[in-house]
Amino acid sequence: MTVYAPDRTDYFNSPIKENGAFPEPVANATLLYTELTGDFVFRARVSLIFKNTYDASALLVYENENVWAKLALENSDLPCRRPAVVSVVTNRISDDCNGPVMDGNAVWLQISRVDDCFGFHYSVDGEEFNMVRVFTLPVGKTVKVGFEAQAPMGEGGDRFFDHILIENRRVDNIRAGK
Repeated sequence: MTVYAPDRTDYFNSPIKENGAFPEPVANATLLYTELTGDFVFRARVSLIFKNTYDASALLVYENENVWAKLALENSDLPCRRPAVVSVVTNRISDDCNGPVMDGNAVWLQISRVDDCFGFHYSVDGEEFNMVRVFTLPVGKTVKVGFEAQAPMGEGGDRFFDHILIENRRVDNIRAGK
């Protein structure tokens, strides 16, 4: 599946105050989603051609503008200037976490839900998944999950998602994602 990221688009509720106040949330990136009820596993291989800082293909779980989380392959702002697995958890204000640096422009991403606990995982081969983080969000039994395509700093471009898996099932170990 190809999803176009228009220029200057993102999902982010900045934790950095400007003139003493938090900026307005940004929620203008392309988001294609479905609604899932209860526990689930949502996985896809994501890829893109990196042009600008923060260009990303992401999986996202979304309750509303102030409660959501995304797991992305992003052209990070790390000093090494290489792509990284990046996660953002938003409960009114977003955090922002650069994870492992990747070689290449594709990685497998996975979101698992057990009750109100979520696990973010990545894999380089689609077989062995590594934990990025585990966290809770104040969400309803039904949430939106989907594909997000962003280009906060640049002119936009295509983002790619394949090997898509959506299963309503409970993982035995949220930290392992299986």
